[in-house]
Amino acid sequence: MQGKKIKIELFNDHFENAKRYGIPHAQLILADIPYNLGNNAYASNPKWYINGDNKNGESKLAGKSFFDTDNDFKINNFFDFCTRYLRKEPKEKVEKGKSSNAPAMIVFCAFEQMQMVIEEGKKHGLMKSYPLIFIKNYSAQVLKANMKVVGATEYAVVLYRDKLPKFRNIDEFGNNRMIFNWFEWKRDNSKEYPKIHPTQKPVNLLKNLIEIFTDEGDVVIDPTAGSGSTLRACAELNRNCYGFEIKKEYCKKAKEQMLNNITFQETLF
Repeated sequence: MQGKKIKIELFNDHFENAKRYGIPHAQLILADIPYNLGNNAYASNPKWYINGDNKNGESKLAGKSFFDTDNDFKINNFFDFCTRYLRKEPKEKVEKGKSSNAPAMIVFCAFEQMQMVIEEGKKHGLMKSYPLIFIKNYSAQVLKANMKVVGATEYAVVLYRDKLPKFRNIDEFGNNRMIFNWFEWKRDNSKEYPKIHPTQKPVNLLKNLIEIFTDEGDVVIDPTAGSGSTLRACAELNRNCYGFEIKKEYCKKAKEQMLNNITFQETLF
């Protein structure tokens, strides 16, 4: 990776305290908001039972949530932050048939949350949006497999103000390609990318999205950084990235495991 050194910074803090760090405005904000599963987070997961077998009885995770901070997440405050740190709309005219360099947000959320995310975005000036769908070849709802059709999809919403955001659909051969609204969700190689967070998104999937909506040297912000996978993806793509993670244990693991051997280590933290 050549050229100007990038910045990859992960803060063990709430995104609402971003002002103290003097971070720049973002071309892309990429976030995975709480799904608010509450005390049923493991309800469809084998971890609910000891050694994953219901014959062994319930494990210590039965009736537990992934996070004790979900109820503290305020969607209005989240969008206040995001719209404050998104770059302004570009003023230059756009060539007909091409996207502008306008910024965008991508918010991962539960299917049931999509309309809420869209409406909240509109309240904050993000008047336009479209959905993304991610298709898995596995399901976390294994305990329901003998009772119902199980879920094997994830969802996100792309939000923007007015102009269609920066869009890079050039393939490896330099040709324009069509980007569909669905993507394959392939699990990361655990030897390459450690599993740190219960709702961790695959690094390679994030790289795909980041390449579509940004250029090298652009700024990406992840307000709910979790495992640091967005920062890892940006480092590998030569994008600057700033992340916030309020939970100390996840932030520590992200720095020690996900971000410990990426290029330009001297620019970290």
